[in-house]
Amino acid sequence: MKVAALQMVSSTSVLANLDMARQLLASAADQGAELAVLPEYFCSLGFKDTDKLQFAEPHGSGRIQDFLSQCALDFGLWIAGGTLPLAITAPRPDSDRVHNSTLVYNPAGACVARYDKIHLFRFDNGLERYDEARVLQPGTGPVAFDLPSLDGHTYRVGLSICYDLRFPELYRALKADLLLVPSAFTYTTGQAHWEILLRARAIENLAYVLAAAQGGVHENARRTWGHSIAIDPWGQILAQLPEDAGVVMAEVLQASLQANRRRLPALGHVVL
Repeated sequence: MKVAALQMVSSTSVLANLDMARQLLASAADQGAELAVLPEYFCSLGFKDTDKLQFAEPHGSGRIQDFLSQCALDFGLWIAGGTLPLAITAPRPDSDRVHNSTLVYNPAGACVARYDKIHLFRFDNGLERYDEARVLQPGTGPVAFDLPSLDGHTYRVGLSICYDLRFPELYRALKADLLLVPSAFTYTTGQAHWEILLRARAIENLAYVLAAAQGGVHENARRTWGHSIAIDPWGQILAQLPEDAGVVMAEVLQASLQANRRRLPALGHVVL
């Protein structure tokens, strides 16, 4: 099964970002991808945390969700829609906070999975300060879905978002064949930890990892690390893109997945 991680350098303009996302999705489809993954905040990286409240959508309707659904239908793709802000409606409406959510669409344009980011990023090195909890409400549990591939196999696909990468227990709970990690890692933390963490998640779960990232200097002056990447179950890098917008293509092979799990049956040795 061919898969694609789409790297962007999103601006503050939702329309411009959707246009770029569509170009990248078209390119992925032209290269034979069955599944394409957009990066975290693909639809907008604002000047301040609260900017995302302005284009939050209720789950099930909205310009961004309609865009993802139509692209999935137009290109015949499974699409993991990076992340977008979804309005909080339960247990009561909250106009000051949103969920940071990944929505998955099948080639018929139907939304088949939703994951709300569980772990909220906080970082302060004296120069850069981030605290997602100011605007985001965390999700409550892991989410995975089944993808029946044209290769005749059905793959279990686990969802995660950016900072989740630092919490290996989430990935163990997913019990997935392919782990998706749409991200907007800072340049500082990405340079230090991005590749190491991603390869570790692949190795310890004997699973493929596909991470779509923001990669470059944004309109808001923030610099993201990029290095969108595909990794095999043995921890080997299959493809990578350092910076700027583009498509990272790789192939998920059932035979390789099973061979690695037979060779090293660590998943059957889990005790805790």
